[in-house]
Amino acid sequence: MAEMTMRRRMLAVLTGQPHDRVPFVQYRGMAPTAEAWELVGRENLGLLGWSGVYSCQTPNCHSETEQFELDGNTARRTTLHTPEGELQEVWVDAAIAAHLHEHYIKEPADYRALMALVRDRQYRPEPAGWLAAWNDIGEDGLPHTSLGRTAYQQLWIEWVNPTDLAAHMADEPALMEEVFATLDEAMEKVFAVACEVVRQAPVPYLVLPDNITAPMIGERYFRRFCVPMYRRLREMLDAVGSDIPVAVHADGELKPLWKAFGESGVGWIDSMSPPPDNNTSVADALREWPNTGVGINFPSSIHLKDEEAIYQATMEILEQGGRSHRLQIQISEDFPPDAWRKSYPQIVRAIDDFFA
Repeated sequence: MAEMTMRRRMLAVLTGQPHDRVPFVQYRGMAPTAEAWELVGRENLGLLGWSGVYSCQTPNCHSETEQFELDGNTARRTTLHTPEGELQEVWVDAAIAAHLHEHYIKEPADYRALMALVRDRQYRPEPAGWLAAWNDIGEDGLPHTSLGRTAYQQLWIEWVNPTDLAAHMADEPALMEEVFATLDEAMEKVFAVACEVVRQAPVPYLVLPDNITAPMIGERYFRRFCVPMYRRLREMLDAVGSDIPVAVHADGELKPLWKAFGESGVGWIDSMSPPPDNNTSVADALREWPNTGVGINFPSSIHLKDEEAIYQATMEILEQGGRSHRLQIQISEDFPPDAWRKSYPQIVRAIDDFFA
């Protein structure tokens, strides 16, 4: 088979079509692009650039951010002003890494302000912006087109401490049902806008960056809060005549969710992290989800090993799925600083040897 551009290779994998070799790609910026291309060759490293298909305005809400000192560190306080009150979040820029010091939601009453913000959002399709991202990345890769997180994942990742969320769900079930319904309604509006853009532009897939891991959600909540929204997006795409995959960023422990994912309508798993880091191998994924492609994150821990171990780990991944037409190797989770200088050449060498 003639050599393909990286974009053509990635598009083929998304639809399970034959291609010349497994794509090796990184989220844009994981390693400095120009330096990485100089090291392994531009033709050997593709790009995924986070992109959107809509804009969002909140005419009755606004935010402001201020810096201050907290325990000798620089901190940033963001205040959201809504018709139902204010919410405040604090991040601290500590020496090792920035960390969240204070969540927006502290007590059940705060959800009223959150719902006011969500209901105020007005979404508009932005096909021109998406096309600009498509043209900018060119044959080097694809826009990684995000629609935002589903309700439960959005709450514990973006808004409220997970322990507090569990308590609020137990103590205030009626309020929390209203919160989930409000977030779901907003997401359906996002889906509708995205479907408008899909009809106008060559969007290859839509990703929900849910960061799924079974210990944080469990099968019961996954089926209750996530699966219906994945299916709803699939239904809405079908209704406009689009067969592009619904993709989900699922980077954690997935084994307890195998069956539910298989019934979800999801056609692409983004950033699945196989052993030794997590518990779902490429072979497991291809067996359990025969109609789904996988963009695996190359295991972050393997970057720390020696060159031969990195090469052998890549070969094991390829032996499990390299001929499936459904595998992409990605760098889509954090890895040890500068480790890419050692690992990228070995990953590329293994791919070259496997398809020689």
